[in-house]
Amino acid sequence: MSLLEAGQLVAGWRQPAHRPVSFRLARGEILALAGPNGAGKSTLLAVLAGSGGARIFSGAIRRAPDLRIGWQTQHLPPVAGLPLSGAELLALTGASPQGLPAYLAGCLRRRLDKLSGGQRQYLVLWSILQAPADLLLLDEPGNHLDKAGLAGLPSVLRARAGQGTGIVLVSHDAELARACCDCLVRMEPCND
Repeated sequence: MSLLEAGQLVAGWRQPAHRPVSFRLARGEILALAGPNGAGKSTLLAVLAGSGGARIFSGAIRRAPDLRIGWQTQHLPPVAGLPLSGAELLALTGASPQGLPAYLAGCLRRRLDKLSGGQRQYLVLWSILQAPADLLLLDEPGNHLDKAGLAGLPSVLRARAGQGTGIVLVSHDAELARACCDCLVRMEPCND
């Protein structure tokens, strides 16, 4: 069985956000969701994650039994005044610091609210990428990364997929999708 299957799936919040999509994701595959703004890509991720509020209007989702899901949204968690270090963030999520780029490994003892936005974004993304999960849902993971972080992202994603993790990726960065994705699902907004 696949990790995840969507059959003629239409998701949304108050109303359908996109036209029907179908796909199958196996272990070790990376699937990209592409389409214009407003095509329902982030909404589809919310439904795949089982987030309250987002719902299925038609079609179906089948998940592998006992599927562990990691979900990265576009919104960084607020950390102002929170005395949490990068190392503590990784420990809380069960993520390993092994393989973290050297320029970020040196920041692990610093508080998250003392890091630059790009450093914090990469550590939050790393905490999701390296946490125990069978399926990763990534919503614009390249947003706010510096050049070094963005350049290394495809190899990090391929390495994680190489461990048998399935990845569903939303990105407007066509270069990132070409560099690491096995298949592409084009999404179109509902015109109703």
